[in-house]
Order: sequence, then C-alpha cells, then structure tokens
Amino acid sequence: MWPRLTLEARITAAALAAVLAGTSVPFLLIELGADTRLAWAGGLLLAVPIVLVLLRTVTGPLQSGLSTLEGGLLNFRDGDFSVSLALDRRDELGRIATLYNEVSEILRRERAHIHQRELLLDTVIQSSPQALLLVDQSEHVIYANSSARHLLHGGRPVQGLTLAQLLPHCPPELANAIENREEGLFSFTDSDGSHTMHLGNSVFVLNAQKHRLILIRDMTRELTRAEVQVWKKVIRLISHELNNSLAPISSMAHSGMMLAERIDKEGGSPEAKSLARVFDTIAERCRHLTEFTQGYARFAKLPAPSCEEVPWQRLLDRLVPLQRFSLRGALPDRPGYFDPVQLEQALLNLLKNAAESGSPLEEIEVEVHSDRRDQQIIVRDRGSGMSEKVLQQALLPFYSTKPQGVGLGLALCREIVEAHGGRLQLRNRDNGGLEISLWLPQRSD
Repeated sequence: MWPRLTLEARITAAALAAVLAGTSVPFLLIELGADTRLAWAGGLLLAVPIVLVLLRTVTGPLQSGLSTLEGGLLNFRDGDFSVSLALDRRDELGRIATLYNEVSEILRRERAHIHQRELLLDTVIQSSPQALLLVDQSEHVIYANSSARHLLHGGRPVQGLTLAQLLPHCPPELANAIENREEGLFSFTDSDGSHTMHLGNSVFVLNAQKHRLILIRDMTRELTRAEVQVWKKVIRLISHELNNSLAPISSMAHSGMMLAERIDKEGGSPEAKSLARVFDTIAERCRHLTEFTQGYARFAKLPAPSCEEVPWQRLLDRLVPLQRFSLRGALPDRPGYFDPVQLEQALLNLLKNAAESGSPLEEIEVEVHSDRRDQQIIVRDRGSGMSEKVLQQALLPFYSTKPQGVGLGLALCREIVEAHGGRLQLRNRDNGGLEISLWLPQRSD
C-alpha cells in the first residue's frame, strides 16, 4: 500500500508515526514506574531515529525519482529525445514521469518528421537546375546546391569558402554580377557557347545574423525558345503574304510567257522573244522565292517528334548514300530513341554543311555515345570553322554566311534537337574545323 500513497499522504503518515512513537513510549515507561522526565527524554530519543528512518523511507525513492527526472531533462537540453523514464510509481512523481515519456515521444516524432521534411527539401533544392548559394556576413558559403557547385567550382565542395575564393573560377561577367550584387539578366560566353542568366539577391536574418541568398537561373533555353517562337510567327506572317502575292504573279508571268511565245511564232518579232525571256525570268524567280518560303514554312510548322527506338547502324546506313563521312569509334549497343525522320534531316544538314565548309571528305566524322542519361552525336570536320561572331549567331533563322544560303540549316537542326528535349552546341576545333555536338535525352523507363 505504501507505494500507492501520494507524496502528501506519505509525509503525513510518517509525521503521525513519529508523534505516536514519541508520546506512547513515555506513557508506557511512566506506567512501568520510570521517572517522568526520564520517560519523556527516552521517548524523544526513541522518536528521533524513528523519524529519520521514516523520512528516509519517504524521501529516498523521491530523491531517486527526481535524479532520474533530472537526467531526462538534461537529455532534453542536449537535444536527445530518445530516453524514456522507467518509474513504476503511482504518485505525483510517477505521473510526472508518464508525462515526460509522452512529451519525449511527441518530440521524437516531431524531430523525425522535421528530419524527413529537411531531407525532402534538400533533395528538391539539390536537384534544382537553379543555382542556390547562401553566404553569411563575412561572405563565407554556408550552403550551396549541386547546380551552384558545378557553376562556381567545377562540382567541387564550396562550403566554408569565401566568395573571393570562388569568383575567380567563374566567367568574368558572372563574377562581376555577383560581386556587385546586381539583379536581372546578364550574358556571357564560354566554351559551351553563349548563356543568358538571371541573378537574384535577397538578404534575411538567420540566427540573429544577416545572410545573403544568391539565386542564379540559366535562362538561355527559355529565351531561345521564346526567340524561336517569335521567328516562327514572323515566318508564318511573311510566308502567308508572299504566297498570296506570288501565286497571281507566277500565274500572270506564265500567261504572259505563253502569249509572248505565241506572238513570236506568229510574227517572229524580236520584242516578243525579249518579252518571253522577261516573263520566264519572273516565273523562275517566283519559283525560287516559293521554294524559299516553303522551306521556312516547314521550319515554322515542324511537327512534334514521334520518337521510337532506332538502331544506330540503321540511321547511319540511311545517311551514307546521301553524304560521305567516316564513323569514329564503335556504335553503342543500346538503340537510340528519337524521331528517325527528323534526326536524319538534322544530321544530313550538318554533314552537308561540313562538306561545303571546305573540309576533305575523309575528315568528316560522326561519333556516337550513349549512357544512362543522354545520347550524344558529334559531327566533326576540318573546314574553315567559324569566327566567334558567327558562332554566336549561327543558330538564328535567316543568318547565313553562304552567298546562296537561306540561314535555315542550323536553325532547323537546333529546332529538331530542342523539340526532342535536347541541346546543340558548336565549337571550333584546334587546328581548324568545326565540332557540333547534339545531346538527346534517353528514353525514360
């Protein structure tokens, strides 16, 4: 019954027992004939050890329980919520221990939930294509995601480094924008081509200290797609107007030429022959302009790719009769995944450009690589290459350095590749020539 009593009841019982012992013993001694003063003195002497024993009985378990509770609270202070109290008591201390264990379990669950959310958030941030960099007041890097590490430090760890240590590894335009805390769009060119990025800066207080959050987003593809859509809209408008005008002009030129030929046959007039040549020239130029607009109309109305698995050898075998080239390295065993008609058209354009650049035919090479993420096709030549200015504009519609070029080949190649979700890159080779790389995504299983 003693463990079932409350703490207040235990103390009251101990006090009553001490009083009872201290008063009953003197009365008993007096009844036995002892001196009254000695009897009371003996009673008091007997009551003291009884009181001490009873207090020890009451406070011993209490002190042990409080020590256990103190240890648990110290674990709380240290952030350890894994300890539970094993106090099998039914008094106030037992109820406190039960409440402690319930709070400990709640905190454990909350910590596990927060930890899972942090892992999820970190996974999302690390997978984001947007570079994220967090620096403190002294410009030491506190946190950086994978995109930031690759952009600023070649994929190597950056935590603990300062911006002054990182920026020399960046393109100058990017370094200046970060150092000057600029916001907005900026452009730069590196070995991978031209890039347009958006830089954002925000300052907030974390742990009573100011921190700076730097966000860098590559806008190249978005702006390129927007630019291409504008070009397509312009092309559709121009094609519509030209076709509306060319059709009657071509018809009238043909009718005029037939009339001039009939007059020439009837009368043999020199003016009729000259007029026939004029109408023939007009008709020929109309046909050329019609073909020109039809080519751009195909670019503007390029259908969505119909991707399928295609053996690489079959694709290259279809190109061999159309343009001479050599294969470098072995073809991947894994079939490619793309629209065979569109990719064949893109590769044929690249191979013809290589041949027209002045490259020896035996120096025109095709190389194919494939891994779990990407399919890469590389076309190389030893032609005249391109200047830096031409490299930056070569993929734009209407841009051409050829006397009779219409500026459609490379623009169409880029449109085909990007419609597949890939990208296209041009670079000059050492010792002359051009290398064009196409990356296409693998089929998602």
